[in-house]
Parts: sequence; structure tokens; C-alpha cells
Amino acid sequence: MLSRVAGAPTAALARLASTQATPALSSEAPKGMGKTGTPFLNTSSAGEYAVARLDDVMNMAQRTSIWPLTFGLACCAVEMMHFAAPRYDMDRYGVVFRASPRQCDLIFVAGTVTNKMAPALRRVYDQMPEAKWVISMGSCANGGGYYHYAYSVLRGADRVIPVDIYVPGCPPTAEALLYGVLQLQKKIKRKREAQLWYRR
Repeated sequence: MLSRVAGAPTAALARLASTQATPALSSEAPKGMGKTGTPFLNTSSAGEYAVARLDDVMNMAQRTSIWPLTFGLACCAVEMMHFAAPRYDMDRYGVVFRASPRQCDLIFVAGTVTNKMAPALRRVYDQMPEAKWVISMGSCANGGGYYHYAYSVLRGADRVIPVDIYVPGCPPTAEALLYGVLQLQKKIKRKREAQLWYRR
């Protein structure tokens, strides 16, 4: 269009070009993310760039195929089953229940953890392969809940195994558990395993 208007003043051409420009869809990623959606932008060399992309690929593979183990101990397990049912359909987020801890990378601790159950919880956690996460759901698993002062109750699953995400509620709703899984996926996206290995 600019080539057709010969001899027009430059300011008029600039104004014409700015009014003729069609508003493009915003291709900018959220703040702190690159064009590819990666949180790893500050790379100073080609090697760091390649390792950052490797981290992106590994994190994407891990966060889109989470295989949890159900450790349902009380009434919160019903909400966990509700999360797996068709209404919330956890399969569409890549979350598929597995039966063996050796195939799982996530464990849902749902319900009251007693002192007798604590060694079994630790044993199951130790049987899981590395790159493992824990979601503690419900007041009882988070801190003892209603049974906090009972002599036989552990005051939180984090006294036995490290917990990544806490989902509050008594019992927490399936939406809250879904939000916890989405938060875990965000946490997995920010992992830097290959970059930490490269910098050693």
C-alpha cells in the first residue's frame, strides 16, 4: 500500500501504515515465560540453551503423564474417586491410577495417617522410582485434623515423607484436588534437573 502512494509526506505514510495495520493476536507468552512457554530464558551459551530445551522436554513428558498411587485411608479417598470419575475426568490431565508403587510417580495421601500406618506409608514411598511427588489431601493428612490430639494419630504425613502439595479441606472437594494436581504440574514445569547437572 505504501508503494502506491508516491510523493506523500513521511508522517502521513507512517500514520497510514499504523491505521492500516491489522491487530494481530498477541503471541506474547505470560510474564516470565518464553515464546515456547518455557520458564528458562536466561541462557548465555549454546550449551545452556540446549540443556534448557532438554529440561523443557523432560518436564513436559513428566507433567503430562502423571501416574498416581492411591493411598486412601479415610473419607478423603471418596473425593479422590470422585476426581477419577467422568465428571472431572482426571485422565484428560494425563493422570492415570496405577496399582503398583513401582510404576507410580505420585502418591495421594488421603485420610488419617496413624502411627501404625506410618511405616507402611514410608515403605510404599521408598518403593516408588525417582522423580516422585506427594499430594497430601485433607486436614487429617495435612496436620492430623479432627484427630490431631489422639494418641494414635500422626500429625501430618510430612512427618514421614516429604510432601509437595497440600490440599486443604475436610474432605477437600474434587475441584480442590484438581487444583492441587494443576499446581503440581506447574511445579514440575519449573524443574531444572538437566541444567543443574550441566553446571556441575
